[in-house]
Parts: sequence; C-alpha cells; structure tokens
Amino acid sequence: MSGILTLNTGSSSLKFGLYRDAPEPQMLLYGQVDEIGDNARLNLNTNEGKTKQKVSAPTPAAALDHVIKALAPHITGLPIHGVGHRIVHGGTDFTKPTLLTGDVVTALARFNPLAPLHQPHNLAGVEAARAAFPDSVQIGCFDTAFHRGHPWVNDTFALPRAFYDEGVRRYGFHGVSYEYITGVIKTTYPDLHKGRLVIAHLGNGASMCAITNGKSVGSTMGFSALDGLPMGTRCGQIDPGVVLYLLTQKGMAPLEVMEMLYSKSGLLGLSGITSDMRELLASDDPQAREAIDYYVFRARREIGALTAVLGGIDALIFCGGIGENAAPIRSRIVEGLEYLNITVDPKQNQRNARDIGTGSTRVMVIPTDEERIIARAVHAAIS
Repeated sequence: MSGILTLNTGSSSLKFGLYRDAPEPQMLLYGQVDEIGDNARLNLNTNEGKTKQKVSAPTPAAALDHVIKALAPHITGLPIHGVGHRIVHGGTDFTKPTLLTGDVVTALARFNPLAPLHQPHNLAGVEAARAAFPDSVQIGCFDTAFHRGHPWVNDTFALPRAFYDEGVRRYGFHGVSYEYITGVIKTTYPDLHKGRLVIAHLGNGASMCAITNGKSVGSTMGFSALDGLPMGTRCGQIDPGVVLYLLTQKGMAPLEVMEMLYSKSGLLGLSGITSDMRELLASDDPQAREAIDYYVFRARREIGALTAVLGGIDALIFCGGIGENAAPIRSRIVEGLEYLNITVDPKQNQRNARDIGTGSTRVMVIPTDEERIIARAVHAAIS
C-alpha cells in the first residue's frame, strides 16, 4: 500500500488529508491548522475520533511541521508516494494537474502579486513537502484551470488589447471546488449537469461561477482574488477610481492600499469587529448587521448577473464554509429571487439538507471536497 497526502496551504489555515492510494482514493484522516499565528489550533479527524490542540504556528511553514508530526504515527508502513497541492494561480499556461518541478515552481512564483494571500504560502507548502517527503511526487492542482474555457467577452477587460495579450485578464478562482461540485452533479444528477448552474462558494474567500454542461462560462472573480463578492477580509468589487483616489489624494502607498484591500476590508472592514460570519450573526452590533446586509445584497446581485450570463438558471448550489453551514445567510440571499423561481423551505434549509428549494429552480447545499479532487489528480500521476 502507498499513501497520498493533500495540502491546501493558505495564509491563515492549512487543510490536509491522508489517503490510501486507489483508483478512488480512500480517506484515512483529515484535518487543518486554524488561525495560523498567535492562536493556532491543530484539528485532527481520524477513525478513532477528533482531537484539537493549540500549537505554536506563527507561519504556514511552522503549521506544516506540526501536521507532519501529527501524521507520523499514521503513515508507518504507508509510504507517501505523492503529495498534492492546491495552487491558487496557474495563469494561462497551467490548465491541468502538473508535476511541480523546480522550473514550474519558479514560473508559478510570478503570480505571487496576483494572489498574495495564497500563492506564496501554496508554494512554501510545496518546498516544505519536498523536504519532508523527498522521494514523493509533488503535483499541483490550480484554482484557475477550471475557468480557462471562458468566452473571450467573459475573460477580458476593456483596456488596450496589449494588456490582455500580456495576461491581464479574468482568471477566476475556486476552480478545484467547482470541479468537485460539478462532478457530484454529473454523477448524481446527470440531467441537471446539462443545465444552467450558479454555484456559490461562500467561505472566508468567496466567489460564484456560472456553469453550463459542466463548463465554467463566467465567474465573479477576475484578475485577482479580490473581485466580485465581499469576503472575510477582502473588499470584493470596487470602483478602480477608489484605488486611484487612495493613491493620489489620500497619499497611501501601493503596498498600504494592497494590505487594506486584502486584509482589512470585507466583513472585517465593514463591521469593525471580525471577519467570522458566525460571530457577526451572533452579534447585536448594528455594524455587524450592516456588514451582513451588504454581503447578502452583493451575493443576490451576482446571482442575477450570472443568470443573465447563462440566459436562465436551473439550479443554485451553495458550498464552502458559509454556504454549507450558515442557513440564515442562504435564506437571506434568496429573498427577492422569487422572479427566478428561487425559494427555500425553512426547515430543510435549517437542516442544511441537500435539497432546500421549493420552486422550480433547484436550490441545493453540497459540501465541497477540494482535497479529494487533489488526491485523484495525484493518483492519476503516480499510477
């Protein structure tokens, strides 16, 4: 027997999964390090149960050290033949799972400025895994790959054409998640797979994708992971004139603006309290309520826009941490979407049931599993 390790290394968390290699990889355990920094916690889920412990993990690399130590007793007699990594940005060249050679990692580092919260940490995870498992194949799966078949009008900005040719275009993200959800639809609901879907991946990072016949035709995210929906700490859609104003009139430095847009905006910036939707829902602070109001308004607006891209909608599917677990957010998002025949059953919604809709347009909750997509890619590479 051999094993597969999956790593999803971000700025504030590190998700991991251990699989027994097989045509359909068999999960043995999974977990994550939350709140990397001063309050890091290692959560481990095995057949024996769940454990949680505080760890000293000021950086993602330190978090990975703790993960490797936690895995040690579980991989005795199970050599790790492949390690799969979620890589946020693959640009235009990396459109399928790829062997992460030194040259490939160097090429991927060029996209660090386009995904500063993720790409550097993704690649740091690759280097750490190489050191920990030097004989293992390292495979990258790219969030941007799922969107590479977009029509040109959904890929470009109205800038001088030379910028598009240089790579300034709409890439879209969360593609590994969308690939998993469309796979579930294809297997379980083949007729719906042919239809017009809007998938809402709502987590600390958030986006929506318009899909028809299993293919992405539009995304709320664009050139970077800032665009579209407001997120935990990211602003979402913003008038570029605001950025120009901050630079030229407020005297802010470019790096200062970047830090604000990526790390101090979104739910955190609007509420002034937290980026955690659970804490905002529990708060009676008016600013918490207003942050949620803006979040659901923008989500509703993007559903309408993507429905226009598709020429109609057959199903709205929620996934991601908020999408899968926050029933009040789902119900508030669909308020006012009756014109699209989108309504929900309150009891089914509260249960986080798979089918929560009551109208002719299906409304569904499907937990995503990015790690499984990565494990499958590793199996294909090492077999």
